[in-house]
Amino acid sequence: MTSGGVVTLFLCGDVMLGRGVDQILERPGDPALREDYVTDARSYVRMAESVNGPIPAPVPPSWPWGEALRLLEAADPDVRIVNLETSVTRSDAFAPGKGVHYRMHPANVPALTAARPHVCVLANNHVLDFGRAGLEETLDTLAGAGLRVAGAGRSDDEAYGPVAVPVGTGGRVLVLALGASSSGIPPGWAATAARPGVAHVPDLSAATADAVVRRVRRAKRAGDIVVVSVHWGSNWGYRVPREQTRFAHALVDGGVDLVHGHSSHHPRPLEVHRRRLVLHGCGDFIDDYEGIGGHEEYRDDLRLAYFVTVAADTGRFVGLRMVPLRSRRMRLEPAPYRDASWMHATLDRVSAGVRPVLEPDGTLSLRPPAAGAGS
Repeated sequence: MTSGGVVTLFLCGDVMLGRGVDQILERPGDPALREDYVTDARSYVRMAESVNGPIPAPVPPSWPWGEALRLLEAADPDVRIVNLETSVTRSDAFAPGKGVHYRMHPANVPALTAARPHVCVLANNHVLDFGRAGLEETLDTLAGAGLRVAGAGRSDDEAYGPVAVPVGTGGRVLVLALGASSSGIPPGWAATAARPGVAHVPDLSAATADAVVRRVRRAKRAGDIVVVSVHWGSNWGYRVPREQTRFAHALVDGGVDLVHGHSSHHPRPLEVHRRRLVLHGCGDFIDDYEGIGGHEEYRDDLRLAYFVTVAADTGRFVGLRMVPLRSRRMRLEPAPYRDASWMHATLDRVSAGVRPVLEPDGTLSLRPPAAGAGS
């Protein structure tokens, strides 16, 4: 919680409570899928069980989060931000032209509220998997559960506008969310004045960054901390495209204090630019990917919980603690030390200008570069 002039934020990557995860919860929705090779969401449950053992379905709402809930209780962060990459709907209006569709039954929303997020980011490539009616049901369901959303809405003002979370004594954390075409978001999903949709950005150009910065400056007041959460890039690999780095730097130069990137299925490089943290990709956090082969070198069974500390008065990066977790039986459990060591070595290798540290307890930490060093 806020103390000593700092604000702590919990961030994670993609929270995908649909498809197989939805099927193990207390109120599973229709399991029908329209994928090339899988037509029943329960197949993903069977694949997970084939590698890690039986799942005691129906599981309680807290099950998918597992160890993460203990971490959240212990850390007591001021603000919790998750990317909810799932439509929450009973609709069967599968979006045409998409190979994968994610939906969670609205009755299973306690599986999201279990983590008590302050902001659910919806600017991603699955929130309209069941059309605009599915999006509106998602918005209604989340609002009914007391959850606030960024990056999608019934109009462009709602979708592109910030969510303000009060912290400390009079301070605020402003959260804006964007979804880039590079993550697979169709341009037709963009919200307009008359049409529900997502906060879509067609590219990561300087002009697009300037437009975001103008919106930030209109909303930001003295003492605010600004987080821009961006769904961008491909699913696999550690290379960060030059235009993505330039876009992140332009946001920071324009007054953004933290860039929260996601879309990749595994963590991507860390960066500090002008004393502000850039997370280029937080990886998946909750999903149903166990038993799916093909990219084992990226260890996508490993997940990171990010706890970022920033100065309350300036938004400057103070420190980052990353807790490695492992997904087994669609539940997050502590990662063994050897897996934490692998994650540390990987992030150290791919992150330029910063040196994460592997702590004796198996967590990873990052401090700001010394003055004059790094970005």
